[in-house]
Amino acid sequence: MRILALLACAVSLWAQPTFSGAAAVDEQINQAVKDGLIPGAVLLIGHDGQVVYRKAYGERALIPLREPMTEDTIFDAASLTKVVATTSSVMKLFEEGKIRLDDPVTKYLPEFQEGHSPITIRNLMTHFSGLRPDLDLKPAWSGYETGIHRALIDKPAGPPGVRFVYSDINFILMGEIVHRLSGQMLSDFARTNIFEPLGMKESMFQPPASLRPRIAPTEIDPTTGRPLRGVVHDDTSRYMGGVAGHAGLFTTADDLAKFAQMLLDRGEANGVRLFSPLTVEKFTTPESPADQPILRGLGWDIDSPYSSNRGDLFPIGSFGHTGFTGTSMWMDPVSRTYVILLTNVVHPHRGKSLSSFRSRIATIAAASFGVTTPSVALTGYNETIVGPGLRRVVQPRDAVFTGLDVLVKDNFSPLRGKRIGLITNHTGISRDGKRNIDLMIAAGVKLVTLFAPEHGLQGTEDQENVSDSKDAATGLPIVSLHQGSRRRLTPEMLNGIDTLIFDIQDVGVRFWTYSCTMLYSMEEAAKKRMPFFVLDRPNPITGVQVEGPMLDPDLASFVGCLQIPVRHGMTFGELANFANGERNLGVDLHVIRMEGWNRGDWFDSTGLPWVDPSPNMRSLNAATLYPGIALLEASKNYSVGRGTDAPFEQIGADWIRGPELASFLNNRYIPGVRVYPTRFRPTSSNFAATMIEGVRFVITDRNSFDSTRLGLELGYALEKLYPGKIPWDANRFLIGNHEVVERGKASADPRETVQKMEDSLAAFVGKREKYLLYR
Repeated sequence: MRILALLACAVSLWAQPTFSGAAAVDEQINQAVKDGLIPGAVLLIGHDGQVVYRKAYGERALIPLREPMTEDTIFDAASLTKVVATTSSVMKLFEEGKIRLDDPVTKYLPEFQEGHSPITIRNLMTHFSGLRPDLDLKPAWSGYETGIHRALIDKPAGPPGVRFVYSDINFILMGEIVHRLSGQMLSDFARTNIFEPLGMKESMFQPPASLRPRIAPTEIDPTTGRPLRGVVHDDTSRYMGGVAGHAGLFTTADDLAKFAQMLLDRGEANGVRLFSPLTVEKFTTPESPADQPILRGLGWDIDSPYSSNRGDLFPIGSFGHTGFTGTSMWMDPVSRTYVILLTNVVHPHRGKSLSSFRSRIATIAAASFGVTTPSVALTGYNETIVGPGLRRVVQPRDAVFTGLDVLVKDNFSPLRGKRIGLITNHTGISRDGKRNIDLMIAAGVKLVTLFAPEHGLQGTEDQENVSDSKDAATGLPIVSLHQGSRRRLTPEMLNGIDTLIFDIQDVGVRFWTYSCTMLYSMEEAAKKRMPFFVLDRPNPITGVQVEGPMLDPDLASFVGCLQIPVRHGMTFGELANFANGERNLGVDLHVIRMEGWNRGDWFDSTGLPWVDPSPNMRSLNAATLYPGIALLEASKNYSVGRGTDAPFEQIGADWIRGPELASFLNNRYIPGVRVYPTRFRPTSSNFAATMIEGVRFVITDRNSFDSTRLGLELGYALEKLYPGKIPWDANRFLIGNHEVVERGKASADPRETVQKMEDSLAAFVGKREKYLLYR
């Protein structure tokens, strides 16, 4: 039998694609067996739709007789039951409309907590219910109904939504909800709706005695003195008869590979759709409270104290789970990779930790496929990566039409007969990607001169001195408004022009120089009594949230020329209205309003194409972080990620220790964001060609995220951990407020600083109300 097993293994490995990490994982697992950490293991790795490595190591059993581990060994999956059986069953019921995630548990289990409890389905599935980790096992009890009754009446240790407590009770209750909604025990429902459609023929609860020779034994049962084999290891599940929502599943590496591939294929397997892609997305992306440092999906682990099997390279946004007996699986949708590592570490006795071991195996696997933290970018107007590997689907509403699109529909009639100076850049495009320049000329509009802001007409110049030039397609002169000390239009530039048009995409932040280019141009238009048109475009980070310190008048500069907060919540059209009214400019202002845009819209819900507004603003995620991350950008001994693939999504310096800073920030519980250590080597800007440590930011809930709060917290952390390293005065024009600068120097608590801003922000919100164009 051993010879046949070895031959089968050899044939299997010969047929698999090359896996460059084979020698490294073999060394790690063989050493773990040699050291007595594990009896043996089965490793199965899949990548891009194929199994690339499958191998058995060591022994399946140590007592009473030694038995070799084989690839078809059946393992007690322990807590993998929670995700493979229970969560997937809930996904089925969710798609059938039989369960809603924010419903109270009492809707499905009326006797839960005597019918009065605020705990929701979401609380149970993310382990934020407040329930204890386990049911009491002494004095001993037995029976499925007894276990369910105990779970229903077990008193919470705390309120829901406040603290992550990994709890078997949560999933005991979820298994019973599956039972009541379907009329079938979880074991039967999962077999019929999940395992059989996927061809998982050796995944089951309560395996028959005929399979026991292939089942990896677990711990010695004190009542018999022999290892448990084919009987669930978990005491509670065993007391309940072997079927429970938290433990009881037995399975093989091959079966779990089919399940993992189905999830990576967004719910489809063998040409059969098991789940909607949106359902898979919903259950495998963060659903835990936004103000918590723990990231959990619905059932699935993303980033918590239990996610060591993610390793060091699989990005946040990948997901998986572990089991107490030694089982684990991890999946990365970005690289389309999964790692299944099955051991029976509790045989013959428990007490050994696999955290470091699992992490090393995952890291080797990820490195073998070149997995690194991916750059964060807007991949399409209906799908946003909100963190490395972390996608959130956004369904576009009715189409949004920019001011340019509105003029196109009107054939540019308001501009007929006028000699136009157009202030624009590469962002001045229509919904279908056509340049405003070309559309105007095609409509017969008389364009005389093009004026380009910082970064030039193409948006690619990342320097202080951008020269005048000509537009290659039309031959029109391009006058740079960012050349030497020149930041304004001059009277000579306006010769032959009777109307100015401004059409540039904003990012919704005070220290964005395009807004000052607009203000300065409005001032020159007022002097000439010249009509000034603004073709309005969305504020990509919404027109709702207003954050950060107000600009002190004596700190006005080209990176902040209006007395507004850092995140102002206005479109350029509204900002022009505000400037004209509050500064008494007297401009003959005409804002061509958008159609279809609402104040709460993020850019990815507009249906408009994303164009990088500047060379280092490469995604909506970066734009959301920018108001906070750029507060300290004037520090010459500090990098905000310029010269990397993720500017404004990570920071670093040669004096920062990434793990230390990430831990400090995460312990501040900043709503809507998580922080992770990283290392990067900028190709330009500060620390060019130098490997530095730092941290990367992952937005978990952008609607609760206060970007300037993050910026202040970052400054606070740096001052606390590395006193005197941040030159606060050098950043005064970006921060824009003397009091906030002084509080930063003094290491004042950012939460108090944010509170102190509330009155001034409220006054600003009231003042801007009359200038708003959209609701």
